[in-house]
Amino acid sequence: MNKAPKIGLVSLGCPKALVDSERILTTLRAQGYEFSRDYAGADLVIVNTCGFIDSAKAESLDAIGEAITENGKVIVTGCLGVEEDLIRKTHPKVLTVTGPHQYEQVVEAVHETCPPVHDPFVDLVPEQGLKLTPKHYSYLKISEGCSNRCSFCIIPAIRGDLVSRPVASVLYEAERLVKAGTKELLVISQDTSAYGQDIKYASTPFHGRQVKAKFFDLCAELGELGAWVRLHYVYPYPHVDAAIELMADNKILPYLDIPFQHASPTILKAMRRPANTEKTLDRINAWRKTCPDLAIRSTFVVGFPAKQMRIFKCCLIGLKKPRLIGLAALNMSR
Repeated sequence: MNKAPKIGLVSLGCPKALVDSERILTTLRAQGYEFSRDYAGADLVIVNTCGFIDSAKAESLDAIGEAITENGKVIVTGCLGVEEDLIRKTHPKVLTVTGPHQYEQVVEAVHETCPPVHDPFVDLVPEQGLKLTPKHYSYLKISEGCSNRCSFCIIPAIRGDLVSRPVASVLYEAERLVKAGTKELLVISQDTSAYGQDIKYASTPFHGRQVKAKFFDLCAELGELGAWVRLHYVYPYPHVDAAIELMADNKILPYLDIPFQHASPTILKAMRRPANTEKTLDRINAWRKTCPDLAIRSTFVVGFPAKQMRIFKCCLIGLKKPRLIGLAALNMSR
């Protein structure tokens, strides 16, 4: 049986930082990691820093230097992490630097240096996590929320604005799924082609190299895992063009799920969606020249309510016993 990696942690700063440290430790312990009270017994050291005042910065830099001297493998997180240039200039041997509250990035950085050891005879959860889909395919969610404001959609009100996952987190999850038997990865989010915009396409380490959180880069990396990759909910933005070349090279499936929703510029404007259908058609034609086998799946809103929706609501309010009013009666197809 492989020995579980041991992690050391130095926690500086206020009680809020201490809670951050507790969350990191809780996640790592749940994944089978053990902990060391000294540098010598640790396979890796995490330093949770403070950057509130100059003396706190100096203390944090000293703690990082001590950890590097005594152990050599150091991940820095916490408030001073926002000054990555300062940290790396002072201590260039630091493995990874993340800011406050970035628990997931810290855990992924630990995985990069000291991969978790899965024991099927002891662990209650399989390495790939619990799934509700058959073994041969898995959904891979790359972000939450949406920053678009389509007039018919309630998603931003429910799930908030776009929040992209770090690309290394997505890729490691995809890798675990493929190793566990997944043959097809279905990439999903509310706006897949907007992936990474909110985090300014930040790079994270994946198997020793930095990968940017960009739509194309994500597609290219997923295409190397040996599974089918199917893209859902992609808008026809110009930067999607490069992904079509991956399809032509058989790296990912020649398939796009694009929610066009309508073809009328007037209705599209009322929907608060891009209204230049001619440019969209030109883009699709160009895609098919690059990849003739491209299949496109879409959805359309038939009878977009617009002003009629207010009439519909008024009619329901005026009824003592609400009943369904037919769409034809309201002439909502106009």
